[in-house]
Amino acid sequence: MEPTAHFTKTALPGIGARYDLDTQSGRHLSVVVHQDGRRVLGLHDPEDEDSCRDAAQLDPGESLALAGLLKPDPVRYLRQHVEIDLVTEHIPVTKRSPFAGRVLGATQARTKTGASIVAVLRRTDAVPSPTPDFRFAIGDVLVVVGTREGVDAVAELIAGG
Repeated sequence: MEPTAHFTKTALPGIGARYDLDTQSGRHLSVVVHQDGRRVLGLHDPEDEDSCRDAAQLDPGESLALAGLLKPDPVRYLRQHVEIDLVTEHIPVTKRSPFAGRVLGATQARTKTGASIVAVLRRTDAVPSPTPDFRFAIGDVLVVVGTREGVDAVAELIAGG
């Protein structure tokens, strides 16, 4: 979602800055950002933008919480309106795995199961988006994304079942 509202900024020497927004409904809002991190949210009289009807002082934590509430979440919309049934699992490569010491491409995991190995965790490192020539080692943990059935099928494949 692209931002369409435009703020104006006014420097407030010794205090911080004031950001003003005129909404589509004709309301005038301002946020004064103090140098110490405090914010003051102001609601102005539509007839006189210099006349503040009400204000709420917010500390940095409150400002962050309010920002989280105000920020649109397009993924939430998708979750509510599109059925996405994906899971993520961590699957270990054990010494019993037929793929220990072999390359990712040999598993044909995506072709056989529809699930994807999106990363490999090795000791304290992570390898995101491993290529087909990535060689598995005993102790690797595969990060697999797919449907419940697909991820379970990858677990069975890697375990040698």
